Amino acid sequence: MQKSVMSQVQLGRSYAKTWPMRKEVAPLFAEFKVIRATELAITVMPILAMLTLFFQINYLGSGFLPQAIASSLFFISLPLQGLLWLGKRAQTELEPAMQQWYNELFAKMVANGYDAQMGKNKPRYLELAELLKDMFDKMDKTFTKEQF
Repeated sequence: MQKSVMSQVQLGRSYAKTWPMRKEVAPLFAEFKVIRATELAITVMPILAMLTLFFQINYLGSGFLPQAIASSLFFISLPLQGLLWLGKRAQTELEPAMQQWYNELFAKMVANGYDAQMGKNKPRYLELAELLKDMFDKMDKTFTKEQF
């Protein structure tokens, strides 16, 4: 199913908020680094884009306006690229090995008192993020240490 660019950016933003930013999962998934870089880019890149535009026009003159605008648009597009990647990743189905780990983790959590329904036969990274977030929020620390 094709989604619009804006809906994919919004999904990426919600996926970034859902993903548990914990040191235990950081080495296992690229999300930790991408989310951190995207958050930094959301903060820094608009300022950098404005400074680039200002200094290029101020020091090089208005003849360099197209280049200045192109540079600024590039800097502004960087956070969007991160959010688009996160939106695409959230919709991606888990690989078979990761899906097996997801199912085992879900079964262990249910055996330890987790109360939820397994959503789909083929879970996506979004469901994995929700399960990991619930594991860190709702399960005790000894359970989470056993899993990693």
